[in-house]
Amino acid sequence: MNSHTFRLPAAVLLATGAVALLTAPPAFATGGGATGGEGKAGAVVLRAGLDVGLLNTVHVPLKTTLNEVSAPATAEKTALTVTLDGVEGNKPVSVLRADVATSKATADKTRAEAEANLAKASVHVPGLPLLSLIEVEKVTSKAVCEAGKKPVASANVLGTVTALGKKVTLSAGGPTKVEVPGVGRIDLELSGTETTSTTAAAAALRLKIAVNPLNLNVAKVDGEIVLAEAHCESPAGAAPSSAPPANPDIKAQTATGTGTGSATSGGTTGANLAETGGGSLTPYVAGGALTLLAIGGGALLLTRRGRAS
Repeated sequence: MNSHTFRLPAAVLLATGAVALLTAPPAFATGGGATGGEGKAGAVVLRAGLDVGLLNTVHVPLKTTLNEVSAPATAEKTALTVTLDGVEGNKPVSVLRADVATSKATADKTRAEAEANLAKASVHVPGLPLLSLIEVEKVTSKAVCEAGKKPVASANVLGTVTALGKKVTLSAGGPTKVEVPGVGRIDLELSGTETTSTTAAAAALRLKIAVNPLNLNVAKVDGEIVLAEAHCESPAGAAPSSAPPANPDIKAQTATGTGTGSATSGGTTGANLAETGGGSLTPYVAGGALTLLAIGGGALLLTRRGRAS
């Protein structure tokens, strides 16, 4: 199995703290966010923004999502169908089928987290009901934002990927182009991850589509599909402080010298003086005290003699 985790510039992945891979940004959870409330998180398994051109020159927009959630929520729907007027006899069009398709988002005042997972999934577009646009074994994305910690994001494409019936190898160096004559072209891109000091975003896979089915009244399908995206914003909370506590528990140093050697630090000098009861200036201090005592006694004697006379 192959695992891919790549980074793209913030302009690609982040727009107001969310994944900006399509024109419609994912919804965030309600909450205070940076103003002192809960964090924000959201996830979506599939997001499609397509323009479907019919043979009679009519254009039908196809904008849909599968399992889009905002915290707190969980979704596990594994199939998505849409109905477009004039397409495939006005019957439902199966856009995605998967064995596993889950999205989950949670958020509180300490942590916000979102993740999206797809396994054994195939994506179809109108006009190509029998040929999968893409098939993937597993794609995942996850974003975690904790108060006071750096946000973390991850996106992975695991196992084989097949586009328009061709097995492809995805590259971090740029889009992987798949072209089938008479059908169309797909550009597949590993969308990767992006983080800031308070946000994280991840999207596993992005497809840019230009196919010409000329079948079932569909002339052309253009647009983008994103698989497995997740994003979060940290709850408001002070980062862990590196400053000492207000009343630190400081223990006095214990001197190892005898008091006769030279001091190596202020703490050691203080300890030596405390242990011996004196230092190198003690004789001078004692002598000065005796001199002052003698002067004081003489002055007192002279005063008494003056009074007696």
